Amino acid sequence: MKKSAQTRFSILEKSFELIYVKGYQSTSIDDILSSMEVTKGAFFYHFKNKEEMGLALIADILHPQMKHFLIDPLNSSEDPIKNIYQMIANLLKDTVNFDVRYGCPAVNLIEEMSPLNTAFHKHLKDIVIEWTGAIEKCLLKGKENGKIGLMVNPADAAAYIVSGYAGIRNMGKMLGTSVYQAYLKQFKLYLNSLN
Repeated sequence: MKKSAQTRFSILEKSFELIYVKGYQSTSIDDILSSMEVTKGAFFYHFKNKEEMGLALIADILHPQMKHFLIDPLNSSEDPIKNIYQMIANLLKDTVNFDVRYGCPAVNLIEEMSPLNTAFHKHLKDIVIEWTGAIEKCLLKGKENGKIGLMVNPADAAAYIVSGYAGIRNMGKMLGTSVYQAYLKQFKLYLNSLN
């Protein structure tokens, strides 16, 4: 990676870390710059403003991570109930990329920025649609191979699964990881009811 591209990526990574903890609106360009060895000129060479940097963060950091954790595990699924459960369980048990105190970076940005900024709204909505679409496709495949009941509406189930994940991430901020265990028990019961 060229030095310029590495600098841009480093700005996005540091921004992602700070925004995850402090929120987008509470994180200033100066906060980002003071946490790393990059000049204001370098920041503005890569991004014309904070909004452009935030949208690049969604496209270049958040979306690839989401694809890796949420889409790819479902693409080759032969057992949707097991694979969807494992995807959510892995997300909730991941302490490397997620901190229970701060919830989910994507959910946080959706709550904070989606109502305030149409560009953020569009980019974040695209991520949610891609994720729900992957779950829906996985469930449809399960219907075709007899692992999901014929009466199940895959689109509705996918929306319910994504909404449940967002909710439990927020509850975890207040109640800690123990609430994840209770959620996962009930989530497994829900998924088994789709058979």
